[in-house]
Amino acid sequence: MNYEFIFSFLGDPLVKLEEAEGTGENNDRTRIDWTPHKQVISNKKLTLRIIGPRPVKKVTVRVLGPKLEVSKQNKPDPLCARHSKSYKRRAETSVLLASDRVACAISKKQRLEIDEIDLPDVNNQLAVAEYITDLYNFYKQQQHVRRPMDYMEKQAEINVRLRATAIKWTIAAHFKLGLSRETLYLAVYIIDRYLTLEYVDDFMEVLCFQHTEESIIRMEKAILNKLEWCLTVPTAFMFLVRFVKAAKADKKLENMIYFYGELGLMEYTLIRYCPCMVAAAAVYAANCTLRKSPLWTDTLQRHSSYSESDLLECARILLNAHLAALDGTHEFNVLYEKYGHEEFGCVALYRPAVDLIEEPKSGTFAT
Repeated sequence: MNYEFIFSFLGDPLVKLEEAEGTGENNDRTRIDWTPHKQVISNKKLTLRIIGPRPVKKVTVRVLGPKLEVSKQNKPDPLCARHSKSYKRRAETSVLLASDRVACAISKKQRLEIDEIDLPDVNNQLAVAEYITDLYNFYKQQQHVRRPMDYMEKQAEINVRLRATAIKWTIAAHFKLGLSRETLYLAVYIIDRYLTLEYVDDFMEVLCFQHTEESIIRMEKAILNKLEWCLTVPTAFMFLVRFVKAAKADKKLENMIYFYGELGLMEYTLIRYCPCMVAAAAVYAANCTLRKSPLWTDTLQRHSSYSESDLLECARILLNAHLAALDGTHEFNVLYEKYGHEEFGCVALYRPAVDLIEEPKSGTFAT
């Protein structure tokens, strides 16, 4: 009695099993039990016929148990073997090994291109050491887009003093709430950018808290719409973080750099400088105040794209602001009080580099 049934063989599509001419005594019925806990009751030779678009080829198999042993007399078609699980595992392993070798080669090549200041972070995925140079090149290009400009002439109700008062309150609230430095720089950017684009005639009412919660929310929406919801901009803080790393700053120098960076937020005259230059000038002013030697290194020049002479005018503004706060002649000395605490190493108490502030007696500090 002939019979046939369809089953899957080693991951291949469909195969057809036919009874072959066997030597067993009972040719009427052959029973194959595939349950793992039972023995197969047959020694009969069977013919395995492959069904599919490929040419039909017979292979001889012997039923031994829940597995099929393929006779070496007639090996499976390579096309059939290609679909087996074992072949797939070997192929996938080969691909992974090849990809790993390529990745290692790329990694070695990239590590050769990584800047020396980023080598300690090469295994830190969050530091993206392979891309950090390109990121900052992009920041330097984008810092000129949507920059705040000199707006005091068109703002009849606002002057430098009122702006400084608003920034002072912003810094005080930022410090009290324990927010990140990036938030502070972005908040000041929003203020300056909005005043660049929009004429404001009720600035005094804003400062005197004459608005309700509803009017504040309405004003927030108006500001965001005016800025076209573009808030992802490179502020001076982004460059400060990079230049602190390039300066190989210790904690005291780092605090001094951030002190001058926040002084730059309060000084309206620095609005004409791009964020990258203000950040570089803050590092230079900090080095001067702490009497570091050298004041400006090749590494800092490479990462900032500014020479020492490029920074003197901007740094002089920062040092003048520091001197005014230290002598008590600066009306808005909230930063002097903030960075006079031990939490920030009391860096505001240092005497600024007066020799840099004074008019140059030689060509050394000529602008």
